[in-house]
Parts: sequence; C-alpha cells; structure tokens
Amino acid sequence: MTKQAQQTVLAAELPERGQHLAGGVFVTRYWLNGVERALILLADELSGPWGECGVKIEGADSYSDGEANTRAMAEAGSVIAVKALELDGFIPSCLEGQLLMAAKADGLVELRDDRYHWLSSQRSAYYAYYMGFGGGWLTFDVKYGERLARPVRSLPIQ
Repeated sequence: MTKQAQQTVLAAELPERGQHLAGGVFVTRYWLNGVERALILLADELSGPWGECGVKIEGADSYSDGEANTRAMAEAGSVIAVKALELDGFIPSCLEGQLLMAAKADGLVELRDDRYHWLSSQRSAYYAYYMGFGGGWLTFDVKYGERLARPVRSLPIQ
C-alpha cells in the first residue's frame, strides 16, 4: 500500500513555526492565489542547472507560485524540477525563498549559506533567480549554472 501525501492541514492542528509538519519543517503561513497555505521546508537537497539557457519556459515566471513554476520547468525537461516533484515538493518561488530566509534569520530552519540556491522564478530566456541564504539576498544568473535547490511543500490551511 502506498502512503498518501497529506493534502491539507487544519488551522487548529498547525504546529509552532520550526516544528515538524507533513514530512518537513513548518516555515510559515502565507497567502497564494486567495488561499491561506502552510509552507514546509523538506530536508532533501538537489543540485543541478535550472534549465536550458536561451529557452523561455512559459508558465515559469511567477514571483509567488513555486509549484506552478516547477511544473512548467519539469514539462520543459528540467532535471531538478522533476526530482522536486518526485519528492511531492517543488522549488520555491522568489516569494517562498524570501519566506525561507525569514525563517532562517529567526533560527527556525537550517539552510546552507555556503552555496547558492535556485528558485523556480524565471527572469528571462537566459536568467533565473537564485538566493544566497548567507546574506539573504536575491539575484539572478544564467540558467545553466550548477546550484542547489531545496524543495518545499505547500498545503492549504482549512
């Protein structure tokens, strides 16, 4: 029998930030597309290029919706996106990456600050965003660079 991934979380059952939830660490509550959600950081660490430089991926340019970005990336052949989805997670968007940085600054999660982390938000056909969790800054670079990706999961709060 396969284990079914948790699909929602009840507001009354949310743990404190930094505590275990749905296979990861509960980062924070946030709103996405009119739905309140729980952002969860997974322990897995992926590595690879964002995608093909010079190719604009339709549907991967949301600043806030990392799951939609990651699905578009995977459909275009991004190996790290496919791996993130196989973990029942996704690569965080710019917004979700900044929420992770806030949780790191509050001492609630651990994120490597010796390597740069890809975010799923695409800037153009040539560039995608990444985050440096050491200094907390957000910037972009060419898509073929080798970087880490730290998958997250997002559950609707009921």
